[in-house]
Amino acid sequence: MVKVGVVGGGSWGTTIANHLALKGINVDLWVREEDVYSQIKEKRINETFLPGITLSKAIRPVQSFKEVGREKDFLFVVVPSHFFRTILTELSPFFSSATPLIVGTKGIENETLMTMSQVVASVLPEGWGDRFACLSGPSFAREVCYKHPTAVTLASRNKGLSIYLQGLFSTDYFRVYTAQDVIGVELGGALKNVIAIAAGISDGLGFGFNARAALLTRGLVEITRLGVSMGAQPSTFAGLAGIGDLILTCTGDLSRNRTVGLKIAEGISVEELVSGMKMVAEGIKTSLSAYNLAKKMSVDMPIITEVYNVIYKGKEPRKAVKDLMTRELKVEAEQ
Repeated sequence: MVKVGVVGGGSWGTTIANHLALKGINVDLWVREEDVYSQIKEKRINETFLPGITLSKAIRPVQSFKEVGREKDFLFVVVPSHFFRTILTELSPFFSSATPLIVGTKGIENETLMTMSQVVASVLPEGWGDRFACLSGPSFAREVCYKHPTAVTLASRNKGLSIYLQGLFSTDYFRVYTAQDVIGVELGGALKNVIAIAAGISDGLGFGFNARAALLTRGLVEITRLGVSMGAQPSTFAGLAGIGDLILTCTGDLSRNRTVGLKIAEGISVEELVSGMKMVAEGIKTSLSAYNLAKKMSVDMPIITEVYNVIYKGKEPRKAVKDLMTRELKVEAEQ
């Protein structure tokens, strides 16, 4: 019997726990919030982050790292990126050095500008990269719970691990593709959240479909530019973890990051938005990381820059759009 520990009781962590439990896998789900722990234990529902979804009885909610980490065949970690390092550090004494680690967090650490695989490499002993995988792609949690057809990408440098996990996660409604471009898959998943905020702002200002299409297309160019500069494969960004996740997050009504953009366009401050949100919109913090990472790598990312200016410098959204449209033109082919 496969035993899995899922670390993170938000909507996606709960969904993955339920997805695996419905396949007959024993799942311990680490939950930080006391009320969420009680909801799952007593009512088999996560009313805070996934209301209306009845959870499998094979999920055992826990609140200690020892319980979720010990004697597991693999761990799935999906916590906000700004908590990831701390939680991994506290969790690490309680799981074996042979335990594979799958990460569903989509973000870039603000202080170090590291992706989650890079954080893992800095926290865990040398050589852990062969036991690391990340899961990304267009996958709203609620639609997976409804068993709507979903396709995702699982990336690992270890091909054998990828094949094993592909079989473990796949069902007739959840299709898993494998890849080895870990950094590309991570950057696609993180940066699309920033472009989604831009798309939400554009939609909220009433700029229509032309503007949205331009943002998605040029946003993908920026993501690819940065990815390639960091060693990613360009083809990764033409797949599920790139353009697939970008389309979903920029256009879907369930997108938290697009909603942030819509609210900003209404004149609601970022501080008000953050204080009123139960679930994290990773794009807010990632816009800071992405802006600084672009500067570090000397990569031109005008859309990312303007989202950063709106969120962190208080720039008026219409002025940001005007500056995007009127910046210096290039005479060479589109780049």
